[in-house]
Order: sequence, then C-alpha cells, then structure tokens
Amino acid sequence: MSVWTAAMLALLPPLALATALAWRGRPGQRFAAFQVATTVTVAILTLFTFASDQASLIDLALTLVLLNLPGTLLLAVFLERWI
Repeated sequence: MSVWTAAMLALLPPLALATALAWRGRPGQRFAAFQVATTVTVAILTLFTFASDQASLIDLALTLVLLNLPGTLLLAVFLERWI
C-alpha cells in the first residue's frame, strides 16, 4: 500500500460523516456538510490520481471544483425557497 492509498483511506471516514450529515441534518448543517463532502471528494480524487499514476484522472477533480460553485448556489436557493 502506497502513501497515497493510505491518505485516501484516511479521508473516507470524514467523507462518510459529511455525507451522513448532508443526508440527515438541519438545513444549515446540510449546506455546510455538502461543502465539506465536496472538498474531501476533490482531495480523494486528487490522491487517487497520484496513487494510480494516471494523469488524466485529475480532470475529474478539476471538473468537480468548477461545478462546486453552481451546485452550492443552487442548493442555497433551494434551501431558501422551499425549506
């Protein structure tokens, strides 16, 4: 097991906690948990790029970073209007 794989495995529990809180929290907690889950997911995808030695996989992390802002804004509008 490489250092990159160990780092990815170390980030899985925080991702699971953030996902659980995004699923079953209050609206403000869901919003913050969504942000944390996205940040941790980007870190995991970046580490996976180094662990697998595939440079093309970094595109997934960069795409997620670029889609994070519109997704966050849409979630904020949804929470403001309907919840």
